[in-house]
Amino acid sequence: MSIETVVEFHKKIAANVSKVIVGKEEVIDLLSIAFICNGHVLLEDVPGLGKTRLVRSFSKTIGSNFKRIQFTPDLLPSDLTGVNYYNQKHQDFEFREGPLFSNIVLADEINRATPRTQSSLLEAMEERQITVDGVTRKLSEPYMVLATQNPIETHGTFPLPEAQMDRFFMRLSIGYPSREEELLIVDRNINPDPIDLLQNVLASDELQTIRDTCLNIYMSEDVRSYLMDIVECTRKDPGLHYGVSPRGTIALYKGSQSYAAMNGREYVLPEDVRYMAKFILNHRIGIKSFAKKSRIYDGIEKILADIAVPVETYRRQV
Repeated sequence: MSIETVVEFHKKIAANVSKVIVGKEEVIDLLSIAFICNGHVLLEDVPGLGKTRLVRSFSKTIGSNFKRIQFTPDLLPSDLTGVNYYNQKHQDFEFREGPLFSNIVLADEINRATPRTQSSLLEAMEERQITVDGVTRKLSEPYMVLATQNPIETHGTFPLPEAQMDRFFMRLSIGYPSREEELLIVDRNINPDPIDLLQNVLASDELQTIRDTCLNIYMSEDVRSYLMDIVECTRKDPGLHYGVSPRGTIALYKGSQSYAAMNGREYVLPEDVRYMAKFILNHRIGIKSFAKKSRIYDGIEKILADIAVPVETYRRQV
């Protein structure tokens, strides 16, 4: 197990994407964690903050095929998955792949599509396969869906159901840049697009080694118990309509391992679990009354504040 490989991967990704994206190091790091954990990400923010540029930069950095889908109310499931058509030249039916057959898929404004079209993503996101006319086709690895939606616009949108929200590994917000960062963004967009100059920094055989290393990061019984205390608290809290699912528990476990590895440790600290919880759990709990995302974050912070943090030894005993 080589922690140095994961740390080096983290540094290369952050340095390369930062050539295009200004001042969003935390978001870039979280995208890297989701990628290592084979998870999908929902980017929820107002238009114009660079969500598409972030995804394009990340895709080019890891050297993967990239497809962008603009979700609209008239989009059909077959527009995403592909369709069988009759080839008159060959006198037979052939399958034309849809844009979901890629490594990195940007589902732009996903909540503008109808629930029927949204549901066509479920099989691809969970099982990494697509079934059309009874024939199942495996998707190539790595596979990652990054979806965007506008949190302040509701006209002509269809909210994502809980079942689909749960399939996203984490939900993130990019947020507005600072004054200095925005001036630097303006300068970069006056000059030739820096995305065109980005190079792939991930070797083809490196990803599986990184993933295997993160899965072997040690988590002590005390930290495992702390993680479960957080999950169970979301299920028992009277202020919540529903709590975190087992899929969310798995995601928090893997995310904490990857965060520890990216920080050069072979073991998970309670602080790793606490840090990752607000990004991995914020879309997996339901507040009974209508609430903005800020209230959901406050709810998670309250849960974390009420749970005792273990203070034992976290290293693997030799």
